[in-house]
Amino acid sequence: MQLLLIRHALPERLVTDDAPADPALTEEGRAQAARVPGALAPYPVARIVSSPQLRARQTAAPLAEDRGLTVDVDKDLAEYDSELGHYIPIHEAKTAAPEAYARILAGHLPEFVDEDAFRDRVLGAMGRIVESSDHEDTVAVFAHGGVINIYLQHLLGLDRPLTFPIEYASVSRILFSRNGRSRPASVNETGHVRDLLPRHR
Repeated sequence: MQLLLIRHALPERLVTDDAPADPALTEEGRAQAARVPGALAPYPVARIVSSPQLRARQTAAPLAEDRGLTVDVDKDLAEYDSELGHYIPIHEAKTAAPEAYARILAGHLPEFVDEDAFRDRVLGAMGRIVESSDHEDTVAVFAHGGVINIYLQHLLGLDRPLTFPIEYASVSRILFSRNGRSRPASVNETGHVRDLLPRHR
């Protein structure tokens, strides 16, 4: 089987007194999400699973409509910041939250995150998805940069939890053999949205 790991598209910046912050996609983000079905056209997607957060579910919606599939929501695919009262897109964090931005850029989770608990939660969700899928299935999983990164850290035995720059609406492919072995086939495919990505690096 294979997992297609898709990061959500660009969301709004949101600060609220009514935590948790759960921003919707921006107009640009909706344009990015609209390109996901075309990017995944070569793959016979049998199932769609999403984080419960609005930005992930809205990114999954065009693919679900295109394939006539429902979106299964797994709460354990939520991002590490899912309980905060604010959301700042990463390309804005350099000036809005420089200390957190520096840690993320260096490959580390923000200090408030319980890394072990976050890892256990994400690996549990991914394990359930794999176990409940047939060997021939392709499953599209819509989640977040931290979720995708920490799963890749686990698969590749990496030291840092945030090794890869996972862009908005990017696709990373994980292949599973019949004996249960897994390997990344690609990380951060962005050709379908290259012209729509913020220039933040």
